[in-house]
Order: sequence, then structure tokens, then C-alpha cells
Amino acid sequence: MNIKGFALGLTLACLVAAAGAADSPAPKENVFATKPLGIRVSIKMDGPYMEAADLQIICLFKHQASGDTYQGAAKETDAHLGGILSALRNRGEFVGELGETFLFTPPKGSIPAERFMVIGLGEEKDLSLDSLKVVGRIAAREAVRLKAKHVAWAPVIRDEGNTTIEVGEGDRAFIEQMLSAYDTEKRLQAQALAPEFSIESVVVEAGPAFFDSAVKQVGQGIESITAELQKRDSTPYASTSK
Repeated sequence: MNIKGFALGLTLACLVAAAGAADSPAPKENVFATKPLGIRVSIKMDGPYMEAADLQIICLFKHQASGDTYQGAAKETDAHLGGILSALRNRGEFVGELGETFLFTPPKGSIPAERFMVIGLGEEKDLSLDSLKVVGRIAAREAVRLKAKHVAWAPVIRDEGNTTIEVGEGDRAFIEQMLSAYDTEKRLQAQALAPEFSIESVVVEAGPAFFDSAVKQVGQGIESITAELQKRDSTPYASTSK
């Protein structure tokens, strides 16, 4: 092939690739008009192996010796990560107690997130909305500690075979407590008790079957917690009297 022919072929190949990318629709997303504490909150129909977040978070139950359930997004995420999640659990190196965390950098080329965090949910039989409230508070504080401006969270509870909690209600419990804990972080910063840092966006990842419920419940949760935070005591945490 001559130089001109090669150049033409390369150009056509690039055009075909670009057209294919253009044909791939962006994941469905609902961005809430209200920006609580300056954070852009959205519900997005994608999985934890798809989002280009500074910090991607998922939850996993306490490891079961008989075998852990992986299906849907949980299975896909573990596969994209080369089996890291199942390896950590099977070896007993991530037990999954409620509030236990494990942070790692995804293997190069595996998923777009810069860092990946697993937060334990404890025993599956003990799962409740309070469990997800704990997760929400941890997520906020860890995001601030790690200086993660763009945070994504997927509960993957359904993908572990558990149907105890309605997905939208669980998402609401998470976002309310995440915002509550973040409000405390911002108050500490305002009083020079912590370094300045702001989370810019939080994406709650939801599958097609749970998207509408997540939008409804998280929207209500944002309204509820915003009103509650406005009533908080504004007295400085540290007393200057001796």
C-alpha cells in the first residue's frame, strides 16, 4: 500500500471508531437541581466499574465460609478488577465487619476510578437502614480524608442476593448521613479545626429496575436533611474559656 492509501485507510478507521463511540449513548442520569452543601448529587444508571470517580465505593457483607454471592454489578466489578474482591474475602484479609474499610488502587486499565474502597456491611442477617447510615458517614469522612472531589457509590446489596431493604430507601439513608457527616466536616473547616477541602460531586449508581425509586427517595432525602442541617447548633465546637 502506498503512503496516500495508508493515510486514507487510517483516516477512515478513525472516523468509523469515532462514529461507533458517538452511537454509544451516555448512561441515564438524574442530576438534582438542589446542590446540598455545594455538592452535585446525581443518580446514574451505571456500575461501579464504569464511573471515572476519584473514589469509587461499594459495600460487601461479612465473608461467608460457604461462599459469597456475586451476581450482576458485584460479579462484573470483581471480574473487571481481576478478582481482587473475592481474593481479599476468601483469604480472610477483608472480613466485612460493619464499618470495616479496605482501600486500594485499581489495576492499570481495569476500571476508570482512581481509587476503590470497600465498606463492610457486617452479617447479612443484621442488615438494616442503620447499616447504610453508618456507611454514609464513613463515606463522607473518608472522601474528605482522601481529598476525593468526585465520589461514586454503589450498594450492590441486590447483587449479593439480599432483598431486605428497598433500594431507594437504602440510597436515601446513605445520602442523608453522608451529607450530615460532611456538614460537620465543613463546620470544622470553618472553625479552623480541619484543612479546607470540598467534595464536588456524588454519584449514586443504580440499576435500571431501581433507578426511579432511587431518584424519588434520594430527592426526598436531600430535602429532609437540608432542612434538618439548617437547625443545627452553630455554637463553636471548642470553648475558648479557661
